[in-house]
Amino acid sequence: MNQNKNSEGIERRNFTTSEIRVDNKENREVIGYASVFTDAEGNPALSENLGGFREMIAPDAFNECLSSEDLDCRMLINHDANLLLARSTSKTLSLSVDSRGLKYSFSIPETSYGNDLMVSLDRGDITQNSFGFIVEEDDWTQDENGNTIRTINKVSRLLDCSVVTYPAYPDATIARRNYDSYKNKLEESINEKTDKELIQRNLIELETKLIKIKKLK
Repeated sequence: MNQNKNSEGIERRNFTTSEIRVDNKENREVIGYASVFTDAEGNPALSENLGGFREMIAPDAFNECLSSEDLDCRMLINHDANLLLARSTSKTLSLSVDSRGLKYSFSIPETSYGNDLMVSLDRGDITQNSFGFIVEEDDWTQDENGNTIRTINKVSRLLDCSVVTYPAYPDATIARRNYDSYKNKLEESINEKTDKELIQRNLIELETKLIKIKKLK
């Protein structure tokens, strides 16, 4: 296991398995999950391949940032700051964590783009979520099949949640940088272990030869 603490670097993830729905048409209330911890079967939810590794989010990863007085999360359309739907500091965006994941709820504002979103959600044209965040703590492991898994243990800042029409490939630049560091350390560890095993074998062979020489004398 390799643990990291990160101080900066915005990342974004998209979730096609997360839920989004209009819960109350009269109040235009939308409920969804910006991030999920488990899949439909209740197993830990793994991301798609992010460039050599897959990712999962620990159930308590958001606890500290959600309880922080500095929390200022926006609800956006396609991560566009010009298409603001709600905001945690104005109490128009509610955020919480349950067994499924990071849950949000808000009422769609009566703006032109808000009305367009209401129609798109009602028609089922928009079905995906995304969120922007900064990771403070993560760790890297290998599963039984040799796959590299990154577990996000602590999110220091939750910047925005977004409903997205056509999510781009996840911005995993920071994570891939950490992955490269983990991979290099893993290779160094394997090489070091191999060198030690080789030295041990050579010592055993040498001791065996010395014993044979003594017997000949």
